[in-house]
Amino acid sequence: MSISQNLTEIKSQLPNHVTLVAVSKTKPVADLMEAYNAGQQIFGENYVQELVEKHEALPKDIQWHFIGHLQSRKVKLIASFVNLIHGVDSLKLLHEISKEAQKNNRVIDCLLQIFIAEEESKFGLDEKELTEILSSEEFKNLKNIRIIGLMGMATFTDNQIQIQKEFDHLKTIFDKLKKLPKTQNLQPTTLSMGMSGDYQLAIECGSTMVRIGSSIFGNRNYNN
Repeated sequence: MSISQNLTEIKSQLPNHVTLVAVSKTKPVADLMEAYNAGQQIFGENYVQELVEKHEALPKDIQWHFIGHLQSRKVKLIASFVNLIHGVDSLKLLHEISKEAQKNNRVIDCLLQIFIAEEESKFGLDEKELTEILSSEEFKNLKNIRIIGLMGMATFTDNQIQIQKEFDHLKTIFDKLKKLPKTQNLQPTTLSMGMSGDYQLAIECGSTMVRIGSSIFGNRNYNN
């Protein structure tokens, strides 16, 4: 099937309250344009340089999500246009994002990444670290970021019971977060979990945002 057919098929399966992020890393601009012309406007990229180049080449009403592991020194390269930064896992990074957002006279939405997998290769905060960040004076003084929710990545496994347990764990933390008093920089509405292999299970577990790449664009191509 074509990219546009894949998109139509996936969107037909998504409830209205679930946002689709088309994960377009390593894919050529032509593939993104095909998805855009089929009505997709939210794209997720993992590499800063690739995101910058695609932002320059593609229509300006695209919403760009950075979904990779972001290094503090590279925040300035995307701060003028990025719509949402997934995977923020430290107060230091939040501080840098707020600083660069202020220079661009904007507020940047962020998701805090929670470590839920049984894999050391994954990044993220535990619940204690999350609480420490949100209750710190330093966080309360960051005026140019807004935490709109959490994201997490389940263990890469075929064990559906384990994946569900990890998604349920993240949903529990998200529900606690939503009960905290809303402030200028804490307005949680988004739970980003689920990718091509497990997004349907993630939605059943309460996800409101899914990140889908290979099911839209085909398998990744690291040679272009």
